[in-house]
Amino acid sequence: MTAIKHALQRDIFTPNDERLLGIVNVCKAGKKKKNCFLCATVTTERPVQVKVVKVKKSDKGDFYKRQQTWELRDLTQVDAKDASKENPEFDLHFEKVYRWLASSTAEKNSFISCIWKLNQRYLRRKMEFVNVSSQLLEESVPSGESQSVAGGDEDALDDYQELSTREEQDIEGMMEICEYAISNAEAFAEKLFKELQVLDGANIQSIMASEKQVNILMQLLDEALGEVDTIEGKLSSYEEMLQSVKEQMDQISQSNRLIQISNTNNGKLLDEIQFLVNYMDLSKGHIRALQDGDLTTPKGIEACINASEALLQCMNVALRPGHEKLLAVKQQLLLFTELRDTFARRLTNHLNNVFVHQGHDQSSTLSQHTTELTLPKHSPLHRDLLRYAKLMEWLKNTHREKYEGLSRTYVDYMSRLYEREIKDFFEVAKMKMAGTSKEAKGKFGLHGSSGKLTGSTSSLNKLTVQGSNSRRSQSSSLLDMGNMSASDLDVADRTKFDKIFEQVLSELEPLCLAEQDFISKFFKLQQHQTVMPPLAQPETEESDGSTPSRIPPQAEHRHSMSSEKDLVRLMMNKIFQSIETELNSLIALGDKIDSFHSLYMLVKMSHHVWTAENVDPASFLSTTLGNVLVTVKRNFDKCISGQIRQMEEVKISKKSKVGILSFVTGFEEFAELAETIFRNAERRGDLDKAYVKLIRAVFTNVEKVASESQKTPRDVVMMENFHHIFSTLSRLKISCLEAERREAKLKYTDHRQSYVINSLGQPLEKLNHFFEGVETRVAQGVREEEVSYHLAFNKQELRKVIKEYPGKEVKKGLENLYKKVDKHLCEEESLLQVVWHSMQDEFIRQYKHFEDLIGRCYPGSGITMEFTIQDMLEYFSSIAQSH
Repeated sequence: MTAIKHALQRDIFTPNDERLLGIVNVCKAGKKKKNCFLCATVTTERPVQVKVVKVKKSDKGDFYKRQQTWELRDLTQVDAKDASKENPEFDLHFEKVYRWLASSTAEKNSFISCIWKLNQRYLRRKMEFVNVSSQLLEESVPSGESQSVAGGDEDALDDYQELSTREEQDIEGMMEICEYAISNAEAFAEKLFKELQVLDGANIQSIMASEKQVNILMQLLDEALGEVDTIEGKLSSYEEMLQSVKEQMDQISQSNRLIQISNTNNGKLLDEIQFLVNYMDLSKGHIRALQDGDLTTPKGIEACINASEALLQCMNVALRPGHEKLLAVKQQLLLFTELRDTFARRLTNHLNNVFVHQGHDQSSTLSQHTTELTLPKHSPLHRDLLRYAKLMEWLKNTHREKYEGLSRTYVDYMSRLYEREIKDFFEVAKMKMAGTSKEAKGKFGLHGSSGKLTGSTSSLNKLTVQGSNSRRSQSSSLLDMGNMSASDLDVADRTKFDKIFEQVLSELEPLCLAEQDFISKFFKLQQHQTVMPPLAQPETEESDGSTPSRIPPQAEHRHSMSSEKDLVRLMMNKIFQSIETELNSLIALGDKIDSFHSLYMLVKMSHHVWTAENVDPASFLSTTLGNVLVTVKRNFDKCISGQIRQMEEVKISKKSKVGILSFVTGFEEFAELAETIFRNAERRGDLDKAYVKLIRAVFTNVEKVASESQKTPRDVVMMENFHHIFSTLSRLKISCLEAERREAKLKYTDHRQSYVINSLGQPLEKLNHFFEGVETRVAQGVREEEVSYHLAFNKQELRKVIKEYPGKEVKKGLENLYKKVDKHLCEEESLLQVVWHSMQDEFIRQYKHFEDLIGRCYPGSGITMEFTIQDMLEYFSSIAQSH
C-alpha cells in the first residue's frame, strides 16, 4: 500500500499541488468487483481545499488516473454500517449516497479517521459519523501498515510550520555565502556546527564579564529604594495637609450651595408672586364697570367690554400646581366668580329690556307699510344690538345657560314680530294680485281669458267648442269687446303678477339674509368658514350642538362649526316659520288665478334659489326657497298635465269645417309666452321636457280630431294644422323640438299631396278609370302594343272617352274643384293657392302620364287629348285670378 501511495502522490497529486493524506482500496458494494482507490487530499496552497478523489487504474496500461472528485465540504454523512463488529462496508453521502466495500476493516477505519481529522482541522462543519466508534473519532489508533502511513503523514502535517519571511531570507543569505551547501551538505552542516560552538563560548564569556556590573546595578537599586522611602514620607505629610484643606473647602462649598439654593428659592417665589399679581389682579376701574357700568351709552358699553375681557383673561389663567391652595388665590377666584355672575345677570336683564323696547319702537312703524308691498327694515335694531356682540361672545364663553336663554328670548320676540310683518306683507301682495284680476275682469266683462288654450282657470272651462261657434267667430267676438284683446289682457295681467311675485321675493331675500347675518354676528355663530351640504330638515338636528360619537377627533373643529351653522338655521326656522306657508299660499292663489303663472313663478323662484345657493347653499333662505321651488315645479307639471287633458277632451262640430284647432293655436301662444318668460332662465330643461309632452299630445289629438271629422276631409285637417305647427316651430326656433318640426313638415307635405291626388281623381273620372284599366292589363302580362286589341280598351273606346272631356268641360270641372277646395280650406292658413298650385302640377303630371300611355299602348293611332298643357295652365291661372 505504501508503494501505491507514493506512486499516486508522484504521478497524480504532486503535479496538481496536492498532498495525499489518506487512502483506502475499495470497490462498489453489490456489483462486480472493480477495484479503485479513494484518496483524501489537501492542496499545498492556501486557502487549503480538502477533497476526496476516486482513482482508478487505466485499462490501457499500468498508470493511474483520476475518475471522480468530491469536495469534503459537500460530504454530509459517513456511515460505517457497524461500530461493534468488523465490517468493511461504509457509505459516503455526497449529492447522493455512494456505497463502498473496503479491502479491510483497518483501511476503512483509517480512512474514516483521516476524514474526521481533516474536517476538524480545516472545515469544522457539522458532519454526521454514523455507526463509527467514538474512540476512532477521538484518537488515532495504529492499525496495520496503511494506518501507520496515514497517521504519520497526519502527524507530520500537524508539526509542520511555515518559515517566516525573515527566516527564508537568512537561509537564502547563508546558502549564498556557502555556495557548496547544496553540493556538499555534510561540509555545510559541519561549518554550521563550528559556528554554533563559537557563539556559545562568546555567550558564556559575556555572562561572566557582566557579573561585576550586576553587583554595581544592585547597589544603585538599594540606594534608589532608600530615596523612594524618603519621598513617600514627604508625600504622606503633604497628603495630610491637603486633606485638611479639602475639608475646609467642602465646608465652604456646602455654605455656597445653601446660599445659592436660598437665592433660587427666593427668585422662584418672587416669580410666582409676580405671576399672580400680573395675571390675577383686576383693576378697580374694571370692577366698577362690571358692577355698575352703564350699558346704554357707547362709552359705557366699551368699558364693560374691556372689563369683561380682562375678567375672562384673569379667570382663564392656567394656575400652576399648588396655587389653588393659597388663601389669596381662593379669595381672588371667589371675587371673579361673583363679578362674573353679577355682570352676566346685569347684561341679561339689560338685553331683555333692549329687545322689548326695540320691539315697541319697531311695531309702531308697521302701520306705515300696510298699504305698500314692502317689508319693514330692521337695520336700526341690528345696528343697536351689534354693539353688544362682544358681550354676547363673553356671555357665551362664561354663562352658556344665560346665553341660550337670551337666544330663546330673541327668537320668541322676533318670531312674533316677523309673523305680523310677513302676514301683513303677504296680505297686501294677495290683494294686489286679486285686485289686478278683478280689475281686468270688470273692465272687459269677462270671467276668464279667451276660449283658446290658456292657463287661466276660467279659460280652461271654455275649451269645448260647441255647435257652429268656430274659433274664428270666438276670436272676432272677443276682439270686438274693446281696444285691448283678451290675449293682451292675459299678457298684462301676467306681467303685473310677475312684477308682484318678483317684488315679494326681492323683499324677502334681503330680509332673511340680513337677519341671518345679524344672528351669526350677534350670537357669534360660525357662518361662512366651511361649506357644508344643505340639510333637508334642519329642525331634526340636535339643538345642543353636541358632536355625534361617530365623528373622528380630527374632524371635531369642522363639525363644531357645522353644529353652529345648524343652530343658525334652526333659529332662522323659528323666526321665519311663516315664510314658507305664506309663500305656498301666495303661489296657490297665483295658480288659481291663472295656471300660466306657474311659468313665471318657476323662473323667478329658480333664479332666487340659484342666487341663494351661490351665497350659501346651506342657508335658511336657500333651503326654504328650495322647498317652495318644489311646490312651484309641481304646479307647473299640473299646468302641463291639465292642458294635455283639455286637448284630449276637445269636441268638434259635425256641421262646420274644422280649420285650425284651438289647442294648436293654444300651443303656439303657450310657446310664445314660455319663450319670453324662459329667456336665459336656469330651469330651461323643465320647459324643454314640457314642450316635448305638449307637442306629442298636440300631434296625437290632431290625428284623433282629423279621424273624427265629418265635414272637413281628414287630409285637410291634418294638412292645415300640421302646417300651422310647422310654421310656429320654424318661427320660434325651439331647439329641443327640431325633430318634431321636421315631423310636422313631413306630415303637412304628405297630407297635402294625398288631398291633391284624391281631389284630382274627380274632374277626369272616366279617363282615370280607362287608363287604370289599361295599366291593370299591362300589369297582368298583356303586351302594351296588344292592349288596343281588347274590346274594352280599343282605339274607338279611347276616342269616345277623350271626346267626353273637351277643354270647356275640363275647365268647368276645375272650377268646381276650386270651389270645393275653397270650401274645405280655412282662411287663417292661406293654403288655397299653395294647394291649387300643387293640383296644377299633379294635373300636368297625370296629363303627361296619359299621353305616355297612349304613345306606348296605341302607337301610330294619332289619338291626342282635346286640350294641351298650355290650355291647362291658362285654365288654372284664370280660375285662380277670378277668385
